[in-house]
Amino acid sequence: MKRWAVVVVALYVLILLVLTGPLMVAAFYPHVNFGDIPEVATYPHFWVLILVLACSQAALLVVPVSAAGRRPLHRRAIIWPALASGLMMGLLSTGFVASLYELVRKDKAIDALDSYLGLDIAVLLGFWLIWALAFHRMSRGAEAMDAITRQCRYLLKGSILELLVAVPTHIVARYRDYCCAGFLTFLGLAFGLSVMIFSFGPGVFLLFVGRWKQLHPQLSTPSGKP
Repeated sequence: MKRWAVVVVALYVLILLVLTGPLMVAAFYPHVNFGDIPEVATYPHFWVLILVLACSQAALLVVPVSAAGRRPLHRRAIIWPALASGLMMGLLSTGFVASLYELVRKDKAIDALDSYLGLDIAVLLGFWLIWALAFHRMSRGAEAMDAITRQCRYLLKGSILELLVAVPTHIVARYRDYCCAGFLTFLGLAFGLSVMIFSFGPGVFLLFVGRWKQLHPQLSTPSGKP
């Protein structure tokens, strides 16, 4: 079953890479066009974010992989999904705050991003810790797969809520047309879309596994018989 988890993670990364260009062009047109997109690949921060998102998706699939393989699930197995979901909610919370901050502070918000980068990272880590603890606490006394389903539901709802804030604030920021207008709100857009797609990971994995078991019933039982 692990190979299907790898497929899901690879598919997630592929979707993120494919959507990067259109999202940037839509967010910053006419200042950015598709000819500028290859430059994004030269930014180490971009690949670090992709790597973090991919690893988080893999961590979220720990429980579904064990359940699909009919292996016993220990309570500590829920820690990794809780950390992954907590990080995704941390990104949503950061994107939410960043979008509202730029809406209020305008160009001063961009200046503050460079001046207080350490504080920005601390805020993200703080949100991550709070949400990871919250998800871990909500998982107590619940079946592992039920906990994952609940986390994905929260992530989907959270991403929709965050995008409802990021989209209009980005439109307002771009309309003001100051230097680097819409950068923080763009982060909100990017985080919202990334987490929304992320939340479908376990569901897609289970669909793949279910279809594979239908096509290979003789391989889906411990005895090797249908």
